[in-house]
Amino acid sequence: MTFEGINIDTKLFGVIGYPISHSLSPMIHNKAFSLLNENAIYLMFDIHPHTLEKSLKSFQTLNFQGINVTIPHKEAILPFLHIVSEEAAIIGSVNTVLFQDNQLYGYNTDVYGIIKSLEPYREEIKDQTITIVGAGGVSRSVIYTLIRHFHPGKINILNRNDSKAELLRDYFEKKMNFTNIEAFLLSPPDNVELLQNSKLIINTTPLGMYPNIDDCFTAIDDSFNDNQIIFDLIYRPQRTKLIQIAEAKGARTINGLTMFVEQAAKSFEIWLNKEFPTELIKSFLIEKFETL
Repeated sequence: MTFEGINIDTKLFGVIGYPISHSLSPMIHNKAFSLLNENAIYLMFDIHPHTLEKSLKSFQTLNFQGINVTIPHKEAILPFLHIVSEEAAIIGSVNTVLFQDNQLYGYNTDVYGIIKSLEPYREEIKDQTITIVGAGGVSRSVIYTLIRHFHPGKINILNRNDSKAELLRDYFEKKMNFTNIEAFLLSPPDNVELLQNSKLIINTTPLGMYPNIDDCFTAIDDSFNDNQIIFDLIYRPQRTKLIQIAEAKGARTINGLTMFVEQAAKSFEIWLNKEFPTELIKSFLIEKFETL
């Protein structure tokens, strides 16, 4: 790794993945550095899985202060870290690394983004039934956050591969001693009653994400009602097909923009111990999405 034209005093940050070209993290972090007059730069790196350990050593040698981690490295990076936060250890996934005193510290800041998104509804969802659609990596962050911070009565996991949902159920039953959790096959005609009886529904799948904006895990509007909260982790578009269908039935909705910005804000805070310009970055992103 070489960085021509970068001042020796410039603080170095980045994001690693494979592939990585889709990431918006450089855009928002570099905008934040600019807004705060911070002498720092945030870069992106396509890191092949076979070179992960070697790359981490290179980041240390080059005096990087921190990196974000995305697919497929969020789980694979764990053995190379010296200290891992509680949430990252239980979830089994790291998205933020701090380089400090020759130590690598791992965190999962998705948890913070989920907390900030759901905080206004804390009392409403306590002891209630929550249904999570999807059983991928981000679902683990969602389930951990719900159990640790929001105390639901029951959690349902809906997934196209029901065996994957069952593995996730079993994992959290053992890891967090939360036994009121069930796994189901995602089959929209068969899920109507289950969804109807859920106080909170969280979509963790990419269905409906730009450019496939007409996708949704269900088009059956009777799955939703005016007593529900629907949280779609997608932030582009801000009003996904799911949100449109749910709002037409009177449900309150949350898109993924707050989670996306707040998880970045927490990484920023971990690295620099400074407050992130959250609202300015949200406005910046909304404007950018209109032109991207």
